[in-house]
Amino acid sequence: MSEKKKTKRQLEKEAYEKLPPDQKLRKDIYDWIMSMLIALVACVALFVFCVRIIDVSGTSMVPTLHHEDKMFVSNLLYKPEVGDIIVFKTDSYDPNKALVKRVIAVEGQTVNIDFDNGIVYIDGVPIQEDYIAEVTHTKLDFIGPKKVPEGCVFVMGDNRNMSTDSRKAEIGMVDNRMILGRAYAIIFPLSKIGWIY
Repeated sequence: MSEKKKTKRQLEKEAYEKLPPDQKLRKDIYDWIMSMLIALVACVALFVFCVRIIDVSGTSMVPTLHHEDKMFVSNLLYKPEVGDIIVFKTDSYDPNKALVKRVIAVEGQTVNIDFDNGIVYIDGVPIQEDYIAEVTHTKLDFIGPKKVPEGCVFVMGDNRNMSTDSRKAEIGMVDNRMILGRAYAIIFPLSKIGWIY
């Protein structure tokens, strides 16, 4: 089988070498255009179905993300996990605006917040939050404890006292189907380029 393939390649090469220069040039241009078209279609498919570049708007994720940071976001085979930074939309808050927040709890977990001491509890256990700007004192509409329903997540911004998130009634629990993807890396500005952990 490999001999047949080799022979076929040799025959194609020999046929190409026999072409007059103008036909060689046309064939080379055609091959180049086809390669570019295939690459373009592959890139479009990748960015439509697998990855997106999303701009951060506002300060709700400081110190992790800042206004006008650009992130690489993907929803390919994505299942939300606690700690992930996600991008989502919600019709009840602003259907035209994508929000960036951190997943604090997933379906089946119970969230409660001690606003006096600024401590967030998941299933009765205080969570370690070394990524936040300051402890959580802003209540918004939150009355806990709250259990996260099936197919949803509870999200909060890292800049806890300057974030509109699941504590706000208009956002509440985020339906997994509204998640556009997880943020994996900062790609701009160049000084901050790197993975988001």
